[in-house]
Parts: sequence; structure tokens; C-alpha cells
Amino acid sequence: MIHTQEETERFILVGVYGGSRSRAEAGLDELAELVRTVGAEVVGRVLQRLDAPEGATYVGSGKTAALREMVHHAGATGIVTDDELTAVQMRNLGDATGCKVIDRTILILDIFARRAQTREGKLQVELAQLNNRLTHLIGQRNLSRLGGGIGTRGPGEKKLETDRRHIRNRINNIRHELKEVKKHRTVTRRQRTKNRIFTFSVVGYTNAGKSTLFNRLTDAGVLQEDKLFATLDSTVRTFTLPDNRQVLLTDTVGFVNKLPHHLVEAFRGTLEEAAMADALIHVVDASDGDCYGKMALVYGILDDLGAGRLPVLTVFNKMDQLTGRHEFRDARATRSVRMSLLYDPDTRVLAEAMQAMANAGLHYVEWVVDYGRTAFIADIRTRGHLLEETYEPDGIHVKAYVTDELFRRQHKERSGQ
Repeated sequence: MIHTQEETERFILVGVYGGSRSRAEAGLDELAELVRTVGAEVVGRVLQRLDAPEGATYVGSGKTAALREMVHHAGATGIVTDDELTAVQMRNLGDATGCKVIDRTILILDIFARRAQTREGKLQVELAQLNNRLTHLIGQRNLSRLGGGIGTRGPGEKKLETDRRHIRNRINNIRHELKEVKKHRTVTRRQRTKNRIFTFSVVGYTNAGKSTLFNRLTDAGVLQEDKLFATLDSTVRTFTLPDNRQVLLTDTVGFVNKLPHHLVEAFRGTLEEAAMADALIHVVDASDGDCYGKMALVYGILDDLGAGRLPVLTVFNKMDQLTGRHEFRDARATRSVRMSLLYDPDTRVLAEAMQAMANAGLHYVEWVVDYGRTAFIADIRTRGHLLEETYEPDGIHVKAYVTDELFRRQHKERSGQ
């Protein structure tokens, strides 16, 4: 029997910067993690100081010649740039260095194509890939020259990639299918609203620990790895608060610096789930030296989605990886907790913070309700949170959290108005 083993691809990372070199280095560090996520190897790094990327080759003719030598000596199979390339830059840089050239956008789309499991997720990734390829048709002699490997996963190397009309037809078909999915999501959302189920949307930078939080709270069995975008598809689970009230947790795709525009647009329907939640749980990797910068990036995307107005519970995660005393604050958070989602023995502090968020704006009451008002009790169950209910000779004794509207109705009834 002949065994074949796929050769590990070897990439040189290339970036251009006009400001802080340390920030540019951090960008390449994240790019290296993205490369590692697809199972490839980083064999070199190049940073070129330029006020703006060079229009023809991204890095300029001198650095391009040096890159060609570097590719040869390192045995690299490709180059990954930290910025999105034009078709002309990609073609010229590939011709000059004699190897495959992909950019950060193509790499992230490839990761998403590998991670997507649901029908909706696969459609959204394909839509983003096709939109990206459509923008690269001009100036690209032959897209199929890339061959196999990283950056070619998804719709496949078909004739549609060199035919705008076919690509646009496929894009229209995908958008139609996604509209049907959106209709279903809208019906589900309306049902949640009708039943008054409080919903938390879990957000955060990729690899901050969102999947770990899900698994600790709900035993969801969501994949958790020390890789960027370990999970992609949305997950919805119920969670019972300490006072026995049930709430929903919905997941969102992890955010990342320079998240491709096409990807944001394709996943807008899924990302907008965050804006439809009652509150956000923002998971932050406290061990990351740039955690505040990444928090700001997450909030920027949330603001664009219309979710910036929601109350936030920030979870500063991975505290076990820090030594000494550290004070973490989130000016936009209503509440915050500090913990290690992976190693802390229990999550009661987190659950109690969630309970306080869910009950904010509700009135705690102890009422005696007449037996003739059983419909009012039903309203408390569906639109408030009924904690206790006992039947006594003078009426139904309830302990509950209720909305302003229910509180006013009971006050009006008692006043005889």
C-alpha cells in the first residue's frame, strides 16, 4: 500500500507599516497564528516601512527582489501579506518571487471555509469568497494558477472563477437561500420575544474563550482549541440562573483585526443576532498584552452592528496565566468578573452577575392575586419571572420579578382604578 502525505505549506509573512513598528509586529504575530491555524508553517517575516503599500508589488521593487531570494533560501511555498492585495499586486508579487501569494483576507476566508459546519455557515463563507474573487478578476491572468492548498478551499477551482456572469449568478442564488434562512431566524426571534426569554449574546475577540464559556455554562460540547476561529457556526443554548430562571445564550463568530469586509457583510445576519439580544457577555483574554486594543476593536464592530447600546457583562478570562496583582476595567461594562473559565472550580460568580443583569429593570414583588385573575399569573410566567407560587384561602401568593407594565397593572388593580 502506498501512503501519501500532504506536504506542509511554508509561508513568509510580509507586512507594510507607516506608524508604530511594534503594532506592525503584533499584526504579523496574529498573522502567524492564522497560518498555524490552517496547519502551515511560518519560515520567515518581512516588515517594510512605507507610508502606504506600493501600488504595483505592495512592498516595492527593492524589497520584492530581496523576497525572491528569501523564498529560495527558506524553501517557502508561498507568501502571505498582512493587508488585502489588489489583483495587480498579487499577480506582480507572485511573478517576481516565483511562488504563490495570498493575503490576510484569503487566509481568513480559507479558515472559515474549513470551520463552517452548518448549511448557513457554508453559504455565508462561499458568498464572501465569491465576492472577494469577483474583485480580483481584473488584473489576474489566471486564478487557477494558484493550484491547490491554502487559499483555494471553498467553491473549488471551477470555470465560474474566471467568469463574472457565473459568479454573479451564484452570488444571487446564495443570497436568495440566505434570505430564507433569515426568515426562519426572524420567526425564532419573534417567538423568543413573545415568550420573553432573556437572551445573552456572547461576543469577543477570537480565541478569548467564548467556546470555553459556552461549555462551562451549558455543557454544549462546542469545540474549544487554542487556535483562532476554533468555532464558527452559531450556537444557542439555555442556561438556568441561580434563581431558577432560564435564559438563552447565543454565540457569535469571533472578531479579529482587519476582519475582511466581505466576511462582515456575508455574516451580517448572524452578527446582527448580537444586536437583538438583551445583553452582551464580552469575553476578554486578560493575558493578552493588547487586550484593551482588542476590546476597542470588538466594541467598534458592535457599534457598527447597532449593538453598542446594550448592557455588557465583561468576563476577563485566563487570569490563571497572570502573576501578581492586575486591575482590569471596562468603562463600557455594566458589570465585570475576573476568572479562568478553563480552570476555576465553579462559575457561580459569573452566573450571579448574569442573574443581576437579567433582573435589572424588573421589580421584585410579593403579591396576593385574586383567584379570578389567573390570566395575570400566566402573564407573570411569560413576561416576568415567577419565583414562587402558593395557593392560600385569601388568594394566590406569588414571589416574582415583573416588568414595569405588570407592576403598573397590579398597582392599578389594587387602587381600584
